[in-house]
Amino acid sequence: MKLREFWQPVPFVETRPHWTIHQPSLYDWVLSLSEAHCEALENNPRELVAHLRGWLPEFDQYWDLLALTGMNAPACPLPEVRARDMPGRKRLQAGFFAGQLVPVEGQVLDWCCGKGHLARTLAAAGAGSVAGYEWQAGLVQDGNRLAGHYGDPVRIACQDVMADPLPWPDPPPDQLVALHACGDLHRQFLHQGVHHGVSRISLSPCCYHLTDDSLHQPLSVRVQQTSERLQPNREQMRLAVRETVTASRREQGQTRLRSAWRLGFDGLQRDLRRVDEYLAVPSEPAYLLKQGFPEFCQWAAQSRGIELPEEPDFGTWEARGWVRHREVRRFELIRHLFRRPLELWMVLDYGVFLEESGYQVRLGEFCERQLTPRNLLLDAVLNEKRRRA
Repeated sequence: MKLREFWQPVPFVETRPHWTIHQPSLYDWVLSLSEAHCEALENNPRELVAHLRGWLPEFDQYWDLLALTGMNAPACPLPEVRARDMPGRKRLQAGFFAGQLVPVEGQVLDWCCGKGHLARTLAAAGAGSVAGYEWQAGLVQDGNRLAGHYGDPVRIACQDVMADPLPWPDPPPDQLVALHACGDLHRQFLHQGVHHGVSRISLSPCCYHLTDDSLHQPLSVRVQQTSERLQPNREQMRLAVRETVTASRREQGQTRLRSAWRLGFDGLQRDLRRVDEYLAVPSEPAYLLKQGFPEFCQWAAQSRGIELPEEPDFGTWEARGWVRHREVRRFELIRHLFRRPLELWMVLDYGVFLEESGYQVRLGEFCERQLTPRNLLLDAVLNEKRRRA
């Protein structure tokens, strides 16, 4: 429980996390890190964990608690000549995901399938036929065009999977699959699969924070009845997916600039409003990043109905924004070590929910994190007794 203060507060929102008060030497060490050392630790969590053991002995068990059984089946991606309109990373992700499910038998339903990249990969891997549910009409049209062009036994329907009631395929699927379905979409996927008694349910979840609920709602009875269970809010759930291994240097630079400007405006608005609290602003239009900090502040102030003084000292507030960005980056360095534990806690709840519903469940990593950090796979097979019932 005492570790919550290291990951629940959001450094971007709180100017100084509470843990810094009773861990002053850790606070001093973090702020003393050079940019190069900070970046090195961001890319080498094992070294960071080794450093933190001196202050937080709980980290002695960190890697043991995160260890998962490997999923070492070979990938079966679509050949490149058949992977038209399929980005290279998506082709490999679908191939590794499908490889863990071979043999694929019977009728398959691909949930939130986009253009059907996974659906077509599974069809090539031996699925009898694959149906897809996707709500964006343009993606449905493109996916069906690609499947028709290559003669794949795939048919995508334009369907909102959150509809009530939700139409169910006829004949019903033998297996449900979802690769990176987000938030409430993958929770609906699990509920529908269990409700319809689907023989096999295979899920790689993503974006846990995309939910209508303000707090995380566990699915399993076991977690619901835990007296001191976690209840992360949306922003805290977002922590689980605050990792990227694909951003270019240019994209990373834009992210740093955006962060520093937002933190600079945050200091300005706190000063003007005489209220020491974070004030969220909408996503800025892309052109603003080329206009300069004063124009960004004017846009942000207008979006929140704040009147700026005639001659604000934009230079001072921009400089303070960069100072805050430097601090936030270092506080996040520690906070980010809780990304995977938080994600595993949520996914293990899904696994217990499936076990409580009569499934045999395996959980592992279907590919290396360099291909995608969202590499967890829940693969659940309905017990024979439950199937006959």
